[in-house]
Amino acid sequence: MPELVFFSGTMDCGKSTLALQIGHNRSARGLQGVIFTRDDRAGEGKLSSRLGLVTEAVEAGEGMDLYAYLVGQLSQGGKADYVIVDEAQFLGPDQIDQLARIVDDLGLDVFAFGITTDFRTKLFPGSQRLIELADRLEQLQVEALCWCGARATHNARTVDGEMVVEGEQVVVGDVNRPSGEVGYEVLCRRHHRKRMTSASAHAGALSPDVLPVNHA
Repeated sequence: MPELVFFSGTMDCGKSTLALQIGHNRSARGLQGVIFTRDDRAGEGKLSSRLGLVTEAVEAGEGMDLYAYLVGQLSQGGKADYVIVDEAQFLGPDQIDQLARIVDDLGLDVFAFGITTDFRTKLFPGSQRLIELADRLEQLQVEALCWCGARATHNARTVDGEMVVEGEQVVVGDVNRPSGEVGYEVLCRRHHRKRMTSASAHAGALSPDVLPVNHA
């Protein structure tokens, strides 16, 4: 039976790499897929991983009907055996409904990859709808690590190395960005709550906190 599968995890845990691997494995068996993405770090119409792998994709812009696109491709003699969607958190809830319709009405497996929560720990609307509709939820087993070595569970947005908790939900950036640019970092819950990034932790190491002492 075809399925809508949502592979989720923090940034830097290998989601795009797995998406590329799934596409490669099926292509090697003679199957053809359609790849959708939005706002990939490599630019429009690209699916890329941090390992340097890149492939062409269809940019799923705001308002695009993904189901109608597939129907149009098939009606014109195209072939599609499966669908891969990367950066699925950026899709609108209506587009997630269209992915479910691709599974139910066209009989195609849909593999969606994305992060669940934003830098404020709030669910992305697209991810929320995937959680509601997916036949199967898969948490990626490759664990991203916080700077402290603990398992990273939260995504943080940074500016000049400092964590920010206000702003637009979607601002495209990446991990390990130079100072002065919007960047992202994965943190454990403890350090996300304390807003302690690797940069601020390093500064703190240079000037360690001193326990308060009461003098008589």
